[in-house]
Amino acid sequence: MIIAVDFDGTIVEHEYPRIGAPVPFAIETLLRLQRDGHVLILWTVREGDLLQEAIDYCTSKGLTFYAANKNHPEEDRSKAARKLTSDLFIDDRNVGGLPDWGVIYNAVKAAERGEYSFDQIMMSAGENQQRKRKKNFFIRLGEMFERDGY
Repeated sequence: MIIAVDFDGTIVEHEYPRIGAPVPFAIETLLRLQRDGHVLILWTVREGDLLQEAIDYCTSKGLTFYAANKNHPEEDRSKAARKLTSDLFIDDRNVGGLPDWGVIYNAVKAAERGEYSFDQIMMSAGENQQRKRKKNFFIRLGEMFERDGY
């Protein structure tokens, strides 16, 4: 699979434009996905020197991406479409937030084996995670709709 990965809030905690503390198990999981044969692309709002800082940070941890903010290393961004071609995006801005990296890894592996769709696995993981974490606005809103019969 081609997997696009966000940086701030996903690999490191949000401290943009600084580099935040590492998100637990992010680098280790991404390295394992690479060893499993997946192609990783860094997909971030960072550009220029800030992008290079993110690339250097990951490289210092042993993680090298196939490309950064483009589909192929040789792609000219000024002539290419802004839309990235990817099988999967890992981003903290997903609906429901970023699942634990162990959940992400197991979901990718199960989807590879055809056991479940990635969406089914993430929905199940999200339900389990919601029980553990503080309720956000969307969870409370959904509970309100269920309670009031909408």
